[in-house]
Amino acid sequence: MDQSAVSRTATGIGGLDEILCGGFLANRMYLVEGSPGVGKTTLAMRFLLEGVRRGERVLYVALSETRDELEEVARSHGWSLEGVDIVELSQVENLFNVRAQNTLFQPAEMELAGLAGLVVSEFDRVRPARMVFDSLSEMRLMAQSPLRYRRQILAFKHHFATGDCTVLLLDDRSASGQDAHVQSIVHGMLAMQIVPLKFGINRRFLSVAKMRGSVFREGNHDYVIERGGIEVFPRLVAAHHGARLSAELFRSGNERLDALSGGGLHAGTGTLFMGPAGSGKSTIASMFAAQAARSGHRTLYFAFDEAVATLVQRAEDMGLGFGASIESGRLRVRQVDPAEIAPGELANEIVKAVNEGGVRMVILDSLNGYVNSMPQEDYLHLHLHELLSYLNQRGICTIMILAQHGLVGAMGAPVDVSYLADTVLLTRFFEARGAMKKAVSIIKKRSGAHENTIRELSMTPHGIEVGKPLVDFEGVMTGVPRFLGGQLSTGSERG
Repeated sequence: MDQSAVSRTATGIGGLDEILCGGFLANRMYLVEGSPGVGKTTLAMRFLLEGVRRGERVLYVALSETRDELEEVARSHGWSLEGVDIVELSQVENLFNVRAQNTLFQPAEMELAGLAGLVVSEFDRVRPARMVFDSLSEMRLMAQSPLRYRRQILAFKHHFATGDCTVLLLDDRSASGQDAHVQSIVHGMLAMQIVPLKFGINRRFLSVAKMRGSVFREGNHDYVIERGGIEVFPRLVAAHHGARLSAELFRSGNERLDALSGGGLHAGTGTLFMGPAGSGKSTIASMFAAQAARSGHRTLYFAFDEAVATLVQRAEDMGLGFGASIESGRLRVRQVDPAEIAPGELANEIVKAVNEGGVRMVILDSLNGYVNSMPQEDYLHLHLHELLSYLNQRGICTIMILAQHGLVGAMGAPVDVSYLADTVLLTRFFEARGAMKKAVSIIKKRSGAHENTIRELSMTPHGIEVGKPLVDFEGVMTGVPRFLGGQLSTGSERG
């Protein structure tokens, strides 16, 4: 089937339309299911209001809420339900009160027949292009038997099909297990779920479980509910984005540090800075960010573990000129609270910054905070792999910082992502003649040659200094090296 020639009904939610490759297939019936609180009503309202915006007639059948309650929900998002025809709870209750006077038939049978008649009559009166039925749980209780329930859904489907209408059926999963009766009838199914965490915001996921005759993006997609509706963040698929090759080098501005890394960091590669807390990882990353901004490249710095003011002040004290770069717009430092952001939201922000903002360097400081934002750490490697693949394809220089456990000796890390990086820079503390010093080395670089030496790293009032190779020491990376003799080198020596 030629997907470009298929008529689609846009939902009004950009991310969801992207997942559905343009929207729902027009004039079909769909099921939107999820537990209470996942945002089904909000999604449904946005779907109908998009129809109003396009000049279409729309109908909302509300079996569990009154008009006032629906309008209150709309006001919370800054919406108006003007132009939306509503069959509300009071109309249904009045109908049931009249039917209750009949004693020849079972009340449930009369209620279901009356409800069906009311919905059909309103549908025929309005002739909507879009319709929402909220919710199936009420009708399931009236039907009392699976056979009667299924027959009623089929009757609705056949009648709605005569009116060229796209219908959303909402279900709160009040029945035990999945409702196979409806799932087999509808043209497509959207599942919404919420995962509460021990701390921070709940994580919400949306997935397309079924969509007959249409392609769609599979998997779980993060979404958030905020004022203005639902924002969906489609799962990043690197293969869907074009490649942009570049042979450009990004330098730090420090001659010895650049020499250590073989001239600098290549565009289209990912670099991992590893080491214990306080060993200089963020400082080195700040140097690359400052130099990229001075060279005219837009740089995006995500700070998970440090306040923006502290990061900027430290950079200013070292003469890196963060303030001027931020004012010019070439450098943006983004404070990220891992407890308040979903991984998909962060990935979406990075994609927008690259595609629309012209960003050429991205820094994640640190992956420890990024790990904490992942509700399912088992899939962190896949998530990072897709993100890095996308950034590499787009010719972005990516720097990831990972703080290892401990200060000296054996080091551990919350997650092993070294195999994902093209370049790995390692920092360490070591003891020499009664003083704690820092060492830096490049232990891996796929994109070119690099020095195999270990150099001393010093923080001075004038900035960072990289010393000569530590040829007089053995075991520097263990934290307790052995002095082999010769003159003790310092970070301030040149050569």
